[in-house]
Amino acid sequence: MIHHRFLLSHPAHFIALGFGSGLSWWGPGTVGTLWAWVSYMAMDFWLSPAQIGWVLLAALPIGWWASTVTAEHLVDADPSAIVIDEIVAFWAVLWIWMPAGLWGQVAAFSLFRTFDVLKPGPVRWVDRYFHGWGWRGGFGIMADDIVAAFLTLLILALWQATQ
Repeated sequence: MIHHRFLLSHPAHFIALGFGSGLSWWGPGTVGTLWAWVSYMAMDFWLSPAQIGWVLLAALPIGWWASTVTAEHLVDADPSAIVIDEIVAFWAVLWIWMPAGLWGQVAAFSLFRTFDVLKPGPVRWVDRYFHGWGWRGGFGIMADDIVAAFLTLLILALWQATQ
């Protein structure tokens, strides 16, 4: 179990562990995604879509760096407590999917979590291909969730096209 002191011992830890949401004993990836949802709603209230796009663009390399550093400090190639990957990927889903009503957001959340947990096809391939240490491993932590986000958006687009 990761202690709160670890969270605050390095800026990369604070970011990678989702500002504390990754410390949850119950489903840190789910809690991190819920945190992403809530924080996106706050960003959506205060920022324009273009500004959120810039936040996303900055969050990708920052998340990559934070994931790399934190995984090395935890001596674990892909610790479940690292949730910045879920956060950034779900922000991207919401940024593209919004404005969606509550049920559309629930569908996006459910699809994203399903793809992230089950890791079908391309998600599993990216997860396995980039699994490891250093910058490659940090990239892999982020990349499989980006693929899960893409699949989520693909299913949502197909669903919307049939409406």
